[in-house]
Amino acid sequence: MINSILDNDLYKFTMQLAVLELFPKAEAEYRFTNRGPQRFSKEFVEELERITGEEIPKLKLTEEEYYWLSENCPYLRPMYLEYLKNFRFNPGEVKICLTEEKGLDIRIKGPWHSTILWEIVLMAAVSELYFTTIEKEWKGHSENGCTSESLLAAYGEKILEIGKALEENDCLFSEFGTRRRRSSELQDRVMKTLIQIKTLTGTSNVYFAKKYGLKPIGTVGHEWIMGTSALVGLRYANRFAFENWVDVYKGDLGIALTDTFGSDAFFKDMDLKLSKIYDGFRHDSGDPYDLVDTVIGHYRKMGIDPMKKLIVFSDALNADTAIRLKKYCDGKINCSFGIGTSLTNNSDFFRRSPPLNMVIKLHSINGILVVKLSDSPEKETGEKDAIRVANYIFGRKGLDE
Repeated sequence: MINSILDNDLYKFTMQLAVLELFPKAEAEYRFTNRGPQRFSKEFVEELERITGEEIPKLKLTEEEYYWLSENCPYLRPMYLEYLKNFRFNPGEVKICLTEEKGLDIRIKGPWHSTILWEIVLMAAVSELYFTTIEKEWKGHSENGCTSESLLAAYGEKILEIGKALEENDCLFSEFGTRRRRSSELQDRVMKTLIQIKTLTGTSNVYFAKKYGLKPIGTVGHEWIMGTSALVGLRYANRFAFENWVDVYKGDLGIALTDTFGSDAFFKDMDLKLSKIYDGFRHDSGDPYDLVDTVIGHYRKMGIDPMKKLIVFSDALNADTAIRLKKYCDGKINCSFGIGTSLTNNSDFFRRSPPLNMVIKLHSINGILVVKLSDSPEKETGEKDAIRVANYIFGRKGLDE
């Protein structure tokens, strides 16, 4: 289910380097949340424990992968690549159990620099295992339980149709679908299909970037800002997080995520220096059209030409929404798209078998609870009281609301 230690999103590696450099002693805990109706089984948990305990710990960076990273990701410093060469997943960091309601409880706990790589590989394994052992009628008939070639071919046609629509509308996009892929095999077919599309700029999956000669895409995730809020301070966590990111990467990987504590708090912290250093902003929740207007207004207020900057959209995108957003941005600001689940687990294609709506989010750093507030209420994560306090600190709600 996991092809390589590089079968992960690039931003997990870039954040791992930053954690090692700035917060090497930090201890982290992550927790799994399934927002959907799917239920699990004892057999599912046992197999996931076997994969986590036996298969994933075997992954290691090969010499070929080492040299590929050094040539294609120059921002990953040599000392970090040496660390990654010696890195092994520690199964003792992961606890998995089945709840009384047949829900799935996953907790990851240990050094932040070590536990940071579990999120994507665990979610990919959970998704593929679910569609292999519980909901498997979609696969069709084939030998060895693999997906039938006819289904893979039909899915490839669907992805080609999506890619052509994006290409015809000049939508620059990357594939972001590892965490909720239906299977590694299906994602491979997606990538094999998308390399025909001229407006494909790359993939967040480093393994598939290497396999298909694409650019690995990614910068920073919510957990960097969430972790900073515990280690440095909550009220100005965005500013601290993005100043620290500049200290580590010196202007490389310059896309800033806007919604960790709500975009209002983000723009208060995004001063002239940071607005000039960063190439652009990433939208991941809330109304994307409102954010376009807010970003353009922010740049103009700072005396910056919006047409020299970029918005990356990554919130539950499909081709239709990307095309509409592209038309809205035309002539105002540059844009690109990170498209995930609708490529690797398309709900229109698998109508009776929807993808899992799940996340693994940072829960605490050094025992201090962290939260993600988001611009969409349903995307809030964290303990109830911690969310309440954070909303109060950022002026979003009163303590009793």
